[in-house]
Amino acid sequence: MENIIDKIRITLRNNVDEKTQRTSQKFFKEKIKFYGVKVPIVNKISREYFKLIELKTKSEIFDLCESLWQSGFIEESFIACNWSYHIHKRFEPEDFQIFEKWVDEYVNNWASCDTLCNHTIGEFIEMFPEYMVRLKKWARSVNRWVRRASAVSLIIPARKGKFLDDILEIADILLLDKDDLVQKGYGWMLKAASESNQQAIFDYVIKNKSIMPRKSLRYAIEKMPKELKIKAMAKLERE
Repeated sequence: MENIIDKIRITLRNNVDEKTQRTSQKFFKEKIKFYGVKVPIVNKISREYFKLIELKTKSEIFDLCESLWQSGFIEESFIACNWSYHIHKRFEPEDFQIFEKWVDEYVNNWASCDTLCNHTIGEFIEMFPEYMVRLKKWARSVNRWVRRASAVSLIIPARKGKFLDDILEIADILLLDKDDLVQKGYGWMLKAASESNQQAIFDYVIKNKSIMPRKSLRYAIEKMPKELKIKAMAKLERE
């Protein structure tokens, strides 16, 4: 199976874009490893190679994903995320420990975090909502990416109006987090929830706006009507 990984790496190197290679790092504060391949091309490569492995067992596909994660290259992480999501219909409860390992050991930037969590982990939580308790545990992690993952895993379910009480509970845990990428992560989660539960999210923002980081607040209200944004951003009245 490693032969497939080798071929993917050759294909990625053959598709390096000079501008992408030159500018990729500027989107990240932390140092990342990258080839410099445009994301649509990475996704195309991912689809082409998945056709060669789609009949393999779930365990074999997860092992290939593991190899891709281990390289540390952001493009390979995207392929691993795509592949794990492609087989979501085969997910079983015990797969969570694999996803948890990937977040804790390999995720080291917001793009890899969001790509894995929005799709693979978000889908898993919809299939097995009893694992929501693990996301709440993630929200208390010392690892910034695990904390961000606790929120961004719920973006798509939030848009569907699901898990509102759990979303607000995770927001409570992350409310005063000092990490800006965690602040943006849970703000994004609240924004997604506002698409189906606008009043509940507005009430939450108003209740907490005196202590909520400004980044989180701005994200949370981004899709609300202008009049609600004005109320949310208004200075607190002096007592």
